[in-house]
Amino acid sequence: MASISLCMIVKDEKEVLDRCLTGAEKLVDEIIIVDTGSKDGTEKIAEKYTDKIYYYPWKDDFAAARNFAFEKANMEYCMWLDADDVISEENAAKFLKMKDTLPEDTDMVMLPYQTAFDERGNPVFSYYRERIVKNKRGFFFQGRVHEVIPPSGKILRRNIPIEHRKKKPSAGERNLRIYRQMEEEGTYFDSRALYYYGRELCAHAQYEKSREILEKFLKRKDGWIENRIEATRQLAFCFYQMGEEEKALYSLLCAFQYDVPRGETCCDLGKHFFDREQYEQAIYWYKQAFTAKKETESGAFVQEDCYGFIPAISLCVCYDRIGKQKLAEQYNEMAGRYRPDSVYYLKNKVYFQKYRQGGSAE
Repeated sequence: MASISLCMIVKDEKEVLDRCLTGAEKLVDEIIIVDTGSKDGTEKIAEKYTDKIYYYPWKDDFAAARNFAFEKANMEYCMWLDADDVISEENAAKFLKMKDTLPEDTDMVMLPYQTAFDERGNPVFSYYRERIVKNKRGFFFQGRVHEVIPPSGKILRRNIPIEHRKKKPSAGERNLRIYRQMEEEGTYFDSRALYYYGRELCAHAQYEKSREILEKFLKRKDGWIENRIEATRQLAFCFYQMGEEEKALYSLLCAFQYDVPRGETCCDLGKHFFDREQYEQAIYWYKQAFTAKKETESGAFVQEDCYGFIPAISLCVCYDRIGKQKLAEQYNEMAGRYRPDSVYYLKNKVYFQKYRQGGSAE
């Protein structure tokens, strides 16, 4: 059986650390906690699970803090979690089985990271992350923000999701502030950092600057294909917000030069034509989303709804707008099979019931 050191960096995680470690302690052989400046009693929670608690002054560098935690590990493998991560009982059993059967020559284990959920708690946004790496084999995090361990060696992918269940809002301007500081210092941005800088700018409504950075990223030859595809969507969003609709559409279409369409891009194209009441074009693109390529194991961001619920509910509205109520209702029922508690599905259901009874659909 492989031995694993759980290595975590924490700061003011009193609300969630107990929840995380209660489940995780049964899965690992050692827990390393690195506190970067808590003031809420996080240390007392950590002491219930380990005496290996270290202090590291925060330097606006996530990779440095995580690598410090790895340095303290004594087991065969290192694993990282955030304090608001959760491993369900079902997945804990799978984890233990994996741990017991892990081939000795494994260098890295990739697991799904689920970060958004629907009305029933089912994941709607996920991507594979490097979660477990062999200790003392030169695996280090890179990147002051959105840190990553570059994949190498023998890599295994296992469908044992880690759920990111946040209880407090994200840290506001922190990531953007770090990127701006890097820019002011003249720090070199590799392609990945450039991509995430553009995303942060877009998320903070800095659309013109985001456009500049994303276009710079897309000119790089070494950018990861999945990031390039996603960057076209981010760039399109910036153009929409800036009122440049033709450039937004062109940006979405540019994704096709990197690979066959993803469901996310198809849904964006569907929305583009829907918003302009060009329903036949919208219908075409929403239908493409059902069969689009879904990169579930590559590490790409996957919005699950873009391969089922969103095209179904959107086709319902499109067909209703062009007077094909029977088709519209069929697609609404399809949407309900994906998300039976969706407010949109349930409202549409009432709408179609009234329509069939000959009453007002308003």
